[in-house]
Order: sequence, then structure tokens, then C-alpha cells
Amino acid sequence: MAARVRTVYRAWSAASGRIRVTDRGAERRLIVRGDTLSIYRTDGNWTPVRREYWWKALEVVDIPRRPSALLVGLGGGTQIHLLHQVAAPRLITVIEHDPIIVRVAREWFGLDRIARLEILCTDAETAIRGLARAGRRFDYVMDDVSYADEPLIALPKLLTLAPLVARRGSLVVNRHRNGDPRVLARALRFYFRRVRIRRIRRTGENTLICCAGSIC
Repeated sequence: MAARVRTVYRAWSAASGRIRVTDRGAERRLIVRGDTLSIYRTDGNWTPVRREYWWKALEVVDIPRRPSALLVGLGGGTQIHLLHQVAAPRLITVIEHDPIIVRVAREWFGLDRIARLEILCTDAETAIRGLARAGRRFDYVMDDVSYADEPLIALPKLLTLAPLVARRGSLVVNRHRNGDPRVLARALRFYFRRVRIRRIRRTGENTLICCAGSIC
């Protein structure tokens, strides 16, 4: 008999709308406006998540043993936990504009136990501009906020991320499969030597744009 879904926390945010945390067995989900933003394994077994885009986004690029990482969009921090499964990050920097999401992630998704974690709670444009001024570069950059944006809206945001990728680093962009990732991939080829598109599962809605070999 399948475990039933229990809502263990509810909140509302002016920035994100309705927020719910649900448990089903050992799987905890962050649901915002009806969409699942994150999965957290309360039993520490991340194997069931390996077929999801969060894990695939780490498989499609080469990640050094002790990377510095920049994640645009926090959710419940699934990517943070998975990075610690595949490497020993020396620092993970996250940009998240909603302080309610940050609080929920810390209290319900285990981020309060993560060391070497830097959360910039501001809008992406301001945070990226500050990182660029500081001369910061990252081995792994993941954009998870341009998912449903039209290409003409997403592209300027992605181009501001390109200079933050280290010479041997990687940029991974999560896109909806109907968002025509080819348009963005063509533009990103002016900034990276290798750009490819990977569809996540035939029935899934996620497509990853994987960029490596920065020429910025």
C-alpha cells in the first residue's frame, strides 16, 4: 500500500504565492503554486532522485572534486544536497529572492546542517552584478529560474552568468521542453566551446542546456 501524502507545513509569500511542504514516506516535497520545486530525502537515500533533472544536471558535465558552485534559484535545495553526494564543495553560493523560501529550506529541507553555504537573498540581477564586480568565478553554475521564460527574456539573464563561469567550469540551464532550447543554445555557443542539449526522460518536461569551455 502506497504511503499517503501529508501536508506538514503551509505558508504564503508575496513573492512566491502559496507554499506547501508535503511528506510521502521518506520523500519530502516543496510545492509552490502547485509545482514541485524540490525533493528532499529524509532517510538520506538519494537513489530515487537520480532519474530527475537535478541529478542529471550534475551528470552531464565534469565537476571537480572540490568545486565552487553557483545556483540561481534555491527551492528546497535539492541541488545542494546532490552536490554533496558527488563532490566535496568548497563553497556553494545560492541566489534566492524570496526570504520565505530561504526560511522554509533551512527549517524543512536540511539546509541548516550544510556547511560552506552562502545564500544571497536578493534579486538575481543585483546578486550577479555584485559577484561580477567582486571577480567571482565558479566551477559549476546552474540556472533554475529561467525555466519557463521566453527565449528573448531568458537570454539576457543567461549572458550575465557566462562571465561567472571559470575557464574549465560549466553552466547548466534548466528549460521547459516546449521553450525551444535551441535558440538559447545557439547564442551560448559564442561564450562556450561546447554546448549541447539533453532531454530528461521522454515523458519529462525538463531539457538541460549544458555548456563547458568558457571563452569569456
